[in-house]
Amino acid sequence: MPSIDDIRDALRAVIDPELRQDIVELGMVRSIDQNPDGDVHIVVSLTTPGCPIKTQFQADVTNVVSDLGGVGKITVAFDVLSSGEKGALQQKLGRGSMPQGALAQVKNVICIGSGKGGVGKSTLTSNLAAALAADGKKVGILDADVWGYSIPRMFGLGSDRPPVSPDRKIMPLEAHGVKVMSIGFFVAEDAAVVWRGPMLHKALTQFLEDVAWGELDYLLVDLPPGTGDVSMTLSQLLPQAQFIIVTTPQTTAQKVARRSAEMAHKVSLDIAGVIENMSGFTTPSGERFPIFGEGGGKDLADELDVPLLGKIPLTMPLRAQADAGTPLVITDPDDPAAQNIRQAARGIIAMTPEPLPILSIVQAEAPPLPEAPAPAGISLPMA
Repeated sequence: MPSIDDIRDALRAVIDPELRQDIVELGMVRSIDQNPDGDVHIVVSLTTPGCPIKTQFQADVTNVVSDLGGVGKITVAFDVLSSGEKGALQQKLGRGSMPQGALAQVKNVICIGSGKGGVGKSTLTSNLAAALAADGKKVGILDADVWGYSIPRMFGLGSDRPPVSPDRKIMPLEAHGVKVMSIGFFVAEDAAVVWRGPMLHKALTQFLEDVAWGELDYLLVDLPPGTGDVSMTLSQLLPQAQFIIVTTPQTTAQKVARRSAEMAHKVSLDIAGVIENMSGFTTPSGERFPIFGEGGGKDLADELDVPLLGKIPLTMPLRAQADAGTPLVITDPDDPAAQNIRQAARGIIAMTPEPLPILSIVQAEAPPLPEAPAPAGISLPMA
């Protein structure tokens, strides 16, 4: 029979999907009781009473404890953290508020960034999202490039203002199967956003926690170039997000992109891979010109010991479709850039596999053996 400490250690495998840490580290395991028969009763404290994945918590807790073996009946109950406990947890995590369930059903958060502007990061983000949606995934994009917001235009959404649900959540707009949220929906068209750090932090917190993202396989976050306030805010709000770096092949761009990797390491974000954009231009006659050099993406991936997810060639339709408001992977999937972007999207799917379902195996009792038949025949005479 496992001890209370064994059960507590097993519960470290249960991750809060919004705070992206295990429930033991977060102090959400209120109590563990075990009776002599091996039955276990566990109380888990939630950050909000209406947590939409309460049943998922219950299943995860039950599965990891039953895997220990020697455990009887497992019951899981819930309560809610007190105001003081929430305040202590906020201080520990460096947050101004606790999430209210908006990200509870988002499986993977992937931040896409670069060390400098002009490398095609937003174009890649929009096409990667469309490619993931075309592969049957539920996808959203948060346009966190507050100063250079361009995702709404790339999805043909214009300046429509998102509606608000009855429970006061902002509803993301949707195009080409992708949910989109951007500061561009809340300011005058082409208006300059002149904000300091605290306002940026508040806006990004709202976009993550006050938007009804619903069930998503991937939330792609289009970061602004550089290593400033936005990246640090997201590292606090999304400590288990993964980071993809976009660079061009030239050595100078690779060195600048390396600074983004250094920022990710400092704020404890995992770097999932590198995408090399503008990887040569091929003329209609088939002649190829490496306009921005060769090998920068591979060199950066090798230096960081992460996969090179794709090398995206420079094509005129890729630029044209970004301006037209429909991702290239939708309008012309046979274009060389579209093909390579879809390959990069499949690389993202491969690095975020779906967890296999845990099967509960019930040990059936062996059926009783039938009674031996009574001997038949005649009695032999005794000598």
